[in-house]
Parts: sequence; C-alpha cells; structure tokens
Amino acid sequence: MATLSEIVEYTNKYLRIRKVEDWPNALNGLQIENSGNVTKMGAAVDVSTRVLTAAARRQINLLIVHHGLFWRGLQPVAGALRGQLKLAFENDIALYSAHLPLDVHSEVGNNARLAAALGFKKTKPFLEERGELVGLKTKNTLPRAALIRKLRTALRGPIKTFNFGPTEMNRVGIVTGAAGSEIYRVAQEKIDTFITGEAPHWAAVAAEELGINLLLGGHYATETFGVKALATHLSERFTLPWEFLNFPTRL
Repeated sequence: MATLSEIVEYTNKYLRIRKVEDWPNALNGLQIENSGNVTKMGAAVDVSTRVLTAAARRQINLLIVHHGLFWRGLQPVAGALRGQLKLAFENDIALYSAHLPLDVHSEVGNNARLAAALGFKKTKPFLEERGELVGLKTKNTLPRAALIRKLRTALRGPIKTFNFGPTEMNRVGIVTGAAGSEIYRVAQEKIDTFITGEAPHWAAVAAEELGINLLLGGHYATETFGVKALATHLSERFTLPWEFLNFPTRL
C-alpha cells in the first residue's frame, strides 16, 4: 500500500509542479487530501460530480485530473462545489491536478503522447507560453489524408478539418487543448499543419488566409493522453491498480 504523501512528493518532482508557471486557478498539485493511504487510482480529464461519484463507486481513493476543482477562483463553498467536496470527504478521495505541467512533460505529457500515437519520433518543443514551450513540432513528409486518418484513429472519434494547407505536409505542430487562437503564432514557426483540440470561429478564416491545415480533434479527446500516461507511470512505480474515468464533454 502506497501513502498519499509518497505519491504526491514523487509526482510533484516528476512533473516539475513547483517550477512550471501556470494560470493561478489551475492550482497544480494536491487539491484535496484524503486519510493518507492509496489503494486504487483513477484518472480523468476533468473533475466533476459525475467523476467523483464514479470514483466512489469504484473505490478509487486518489483521483488524478488535468482540469482541477478551482478554475473559477475564490468562491463560496456552496452549491456544486459543496457537493463535490462532500463526495470527496465522505469517500476518502484525494484529488491531484496537473494542467500545464502535464501538457508539456516530455514523457507523459499530452503533446508527447499524442505525437507518439501519430508515429512522430522526432519532435521539438515550440510556442512559448508563461515561460514554457507548450507545443511540439516535427518535420515529417506525410500526405494530409494519411495524417487525418491517423488522428481519427488516435482520438477514436471524428475531427474537424480545415484543409487550406498543402496536401503533402512538411511541418506539423501539435498543441493539445484549446490552442486554436494561437494560429498566427504557430504560422510564424512555418508550420503548415496545426493539430489542436478546439479553436474560435475566426481561426478557421485565419487558416485559409495563412494557407495552413487546421485539424481540430476536440479539447477533451486531445487531453485524455496525459492523465492516462501519468496514471500508468504511477501504477508501475507504486504497484497500484488504476482506472480511466471517461466522461467526454463533446467539446
């Protein structure tokens, strides 16, 4: 049986939790403490009432998420937040959140694992945000149609394609989540095909003007990779079972 403190101490160092700057409300690291022991881990993209309820039913006492509990910032402990905390306390569930530190991690990060799923072996970090390079780029000559098929397979679902770039791609950029608004900065890196989760309306127009292929795989779908990979890593290190709690937002 592993202790919560052992897992948290190791994970904080492994993900560089205290070194990677993030939005303040991300509150990376341990967000809710339990009684101290961990017998089963769960991984989810988002924490929610449904996720916590499922964790309780599956006897999970450490939940690892990408989007934590306090994105709204300082708020009264009432309504949904009170209910979520009540579920966690009554079922002895600890909550650990990793946002940007998980996005950018070179081994278990969302970008790294999506790139691996697409078969990209040589990648380079790019696109600075808050002092970190938050995406990966690769030089890879590949037919656009082939990449789209690979992306659909990797994400296990539909994607939105805006095919305004070359049919034979040379430079692909990956930034998981909601990075579509960065399309102009991505173009400055001479990227001809940009893979992300979601984008604002105007990004589709920008893709045409810039002559870039814009592939949107969904915010949720592109960010399932990191929590799964992190849970797998921790499971092997601490000899603990884990389970993925799949609650898609359809965004």
